[in-house]
Amino acid sequence: MDEHAADTKVEWREWGEEAFAVADRSGKPVLLSLSAPWCTHCHEMDATTYSEPRIAANVNDGFVPVRVDVDRHPRVRERYNMGGFPSTVFVTPEGEIITGAGYLGIDGFRDILTSVRQTWDAKGTESGRVPRALRDGTPPAGEVTPRIEEHMVEQLLAAFDDEFGGWGTDTKFPLPRTVEFALVRARDQATRTLEAIRTHLLDTYDGGFYRYALERNWGGASREKLLDENAGLIRAFARAYRYTGDEGYREPAEQTVDYLTTTLWTGDAFAASQAGSEEYYQLEPTDREDADAPHVDETVLADRNGLAAGALLALHAYTDDERARRYAERALDHVLTELVDDGEVLHFADPETGEVGEAGLLLDQARVLEGLTTAWQVTGDHAEDARAIADYTLDELQDADGAFRDGPAAGAGLCDRALYPLDTNVELADALLDLAALTGEERYRDAARDAVAAFAGAADRMGVEVAGYAAVTSRLQSPRTFRVGTRAGSDLHRAALRIADHEAVVVPGADVPDGEVHLFEGGEQVGTADTPDSLADLATDA
Repeated sequence: MDEHAADTKVEWREWGEEAFAVADRSGKPVLLSLSAPWCTHCHEMDATTYSEPRIAANVNDGFVPVRVDVDRHPRVRERYNMGGFPSTVFVTPEGEIITGAGYLGIDGFRDILTSVRQTWDAKGTESGRVPRALRDGTPPAGEVTPRIEEHMVEQLLAAFDDEFGGWGTDTKFPLPRTVEFALVRARDQATRTLEAIRTHLLDTYDGGFYRYALERNWGGASREKLLDENAGLIRAFARAYRYTGDEGYREPAEQTVDYLTTTLWTGDAFAASQAGSEEYYQLEPTDREDADAPHVDETVLADRNGLAAGALLALHAYTDDERARRYAERALDHVLTELVDDGEVLHFADPETGEVGEAGLLLDQARVLEGLTTAWQVTGDHAEDARAIADYTLDELQDADGAFRDGPAAGAGLCDRALYPLDTNVELADALLDLAALTGEERYRDAARDAVAAFAGAADRMGVEVAGYAAVTSRLQSPRTFRVGTRAGSDLHRAALRIADHEAVVVPGADVPDGEVHLFEGGEQVGTADTPDSLADLATDA
């Protein structure tokens, strides 16, 4: 239990079957408080609402209160999130949702307690409902066609904010995967968005990117810093540098690597997050020296470390940044040693408390695989590790319709119901396409195609937030592979990493004549090069 929850007057229980069993025996509904170590509003609600004696007494007497760290319990987060954190959710002993809200002050919380008590007394367990995503499964399947990519380009054009950059006219999120999609299809949109992110969300003193901006003009930054979001932006800025050669994109990526390898480095791998503090981040740099920096959650999460390793290796591929490569390899080695067993990835393991997370979650499998396939392309390492994780995922999480479940269909509350998250299916499909090119095994490409096709019937309703889906469909239809007949790290291999666009795959030590690079498009060889210059010409002409 985190210190903020412990300081309240509520008698919190940990997430698990026991809490729901107590609710069933006592005939009480469950109060789920979904919180995160980095969440300022969560801590405010603890210090005010949950610390008010009469509210706490009411909660303790009439409900079974459960605190959930959403970073450590991603499947709970996906099933009970009320649109942000904190999420305050009232559920039946079977885990079905009665009602929920976000942040609640004392008066608002009193009102919802009264409402839930009246509903429960009148209807009991019949007052609960199952969210549609858990009732209906995946969206309709369909055919993977070029129209999906065309539709997404149209969405980019329709949603782009010409005045301030980014997409949409309200809260601005960085959307690094959307930026990457735009880099090869609407580059001006991508670079203008990165410029806005660099200007408004980069902490130029302590390093790292803030989560998002509350205002259309990128003002009102929400100042938490999460490892996965920072990793995504390192990769997006690195790829913008690859396309433009502009140091203005390389420098923010390198500054953020510095933040990850200092503030977020635990000694073994990367920490999960750093909390936001409006008071701290509004201080002048000289005043920050004497102030306590916001709390760092040192939990090593497998999924976020997989993303971070892949991002740092991408930067190394374009810049030869040895620090980035070194820390990426250390983080991957730690994850593989401590959190992976025969291809099954453990979400986290806390050496201080002995607490461990769930194993075999799609989020972890996909993102660690992504880090490993990037490592294979850049350093030539981790071939067998990548195969093992992919094979476990295909065997355990892919259903007959092709979509991947977010984890084992078991657990407390609604965790025993299958959920098929589009974004994580996309991340896994992307990594499987890399692996198919690296191994030459079509079964990985087939699995990726099946996963993508399982959502294709809803493609015409997708917005820019899932532009990565369209990028994967493009890769499926027009695969591009550079097969390099030299070891990783050779001049020819390093040239291939810089010349290949970011949706292509570079295979070092491939089965081609020594000293040659063979370019394949759509499965057919379209050219050969034997020097960096001739390779650049080949890539330009193809």
